[in-house]
Parts: sequence; C-alpha cells; structure tokens
Amino acid sequence: MLLETSRLQLRPMQPSDWSFFYLLHTQPQVMQFVADLESEEKIMARFNTRSQPWSKEDNSWLTLSIVEKESGQLVGFSGFLSRWSDYKKAEVGFLFAPQFQGVGYGYESLKAVLEYAFLKCGFHKMTATVTEGNTASVALLQKAGFNLEGRLVDNYQIAGRWCNDLLFARFNQ
Repeated sequence: MLLETSRLQLRPMQPSDWSFFYLLHTQPQVMQFVADLESEEKIMARFNTRSQPWSKEDNSWLTLSIVEKESGQLVGFSGFLSRWSDYKKAEVGFLFAPQFQGVGYGYESLKAVLEYAFLKCGFHKMTATVTEGNTASVALLQKAGFNLEGRLVDNYQIAGRWCNDLLFARFNQ
C-alpha cells in the first residue's frame, strides 16, 4: 500500500523507521500535547504493534510513515485507529518532526489518509481527539473539514497536569 501526494509518500512503517519513531516519541516539543515521555521499551512495544499487517476489521492502528519525495527523508507518521465493528468509524492521528511542522505536510498527508479511509476502506466517520491548547492540530483538522463535537474536561493527564480533550469528527460525504 502506498499513498502519494504532490510532495509526500505515505507507506506502512518498516523496521528501518524505528530510530525516527523513537526520536519523535522522546522529544518533549513533539509530545507536549500527546502524552508523557515513555521508556524505550514502551515505545518499542508501540512500534512493534503498529508495524504489524493491518486490516480494518482488526480494530487496530494503521500507521503510515510519511516520506518527503524530494529528499527521501522521513518527516512524520499518520494513520488511524480502526473502530470498524459496529459503526465504521476510526480515530485519526499524526505526529511530525518539528522541522517539518508548519509547511503544509500535515494537511497534505491528512487529505490522503482521509481519502483512503473514506473511498478505499468505506469508513463512515473519522474522529480526532486533541488536547486543548494544541492550536496547530485544531487548525489542521478544521482546514480538513472536521467539526468540533465536544469538550471533555480533565480527561487526560500529561506531566501530572489534567488536560481537556477536544473531540472532532468528519463524515464521509
């Protein structure tokens, strides 16, 4: 499976992507709105789980490595957590290296992921959960046609601090 945009290729994660996956998950700037920093063992377990063959019926993550076509460099990861049974929905997620944020790669790759999910896989609804304060992700989701559905107060902790989550959704139209 390969998704292509004008500047990017999105492909399933490969063993050679481990060092970049680990790097992103250990950078406070990248993880500040995602989760607490974890041990190498926990990050490796997540990598191994997300590197497995994917099927929408498995209710698992499809994690795609995002590669810049021109340089061949990894710039981030995107994908979605399938919740196919019973409602044909999934939760989208994305993570980018700081030097590749703000250049449009988020929107470009999210459009490709949504097209794949809606047109190729037949999902009805895509959701996203964003930690309140993550204005860049909120703007990206709204640009991609997501609407705010709700706000969960003190729903998650990052660095021992309670955070509110914003829930977004977009339907297959």
